[in-house]
Amino acid sequence: MFQVGTILHQAKSGRLIVKLSREVRPGSFVFDGGKKKLGKVVELIGPVKSPYGSVAVVSSRVGKSGDPVFLEG
Repeated sequence: MFQVGTILHQAKSGRLIVKLSREVRPGSFVFDGGKKKLGKVVELIGPVKSPYGSVAVVSSRVGKSGDPVFLEG
């Protein structure tokens, strides 16, 4: 697993907004540091050079602001 970003906050819609530090494709599943699935990247938003990911949460435990987010690989 490798880190792809950091959680900024949970939006009113329930999605997590993640500041991405690496390229992630929509449809990718992201995990917390304990290898538990947080959710699926639904869309990329913001500038191309510094994107954010909108993650549809699939877990009741979503993490908090500042927590790292990982991809399997």
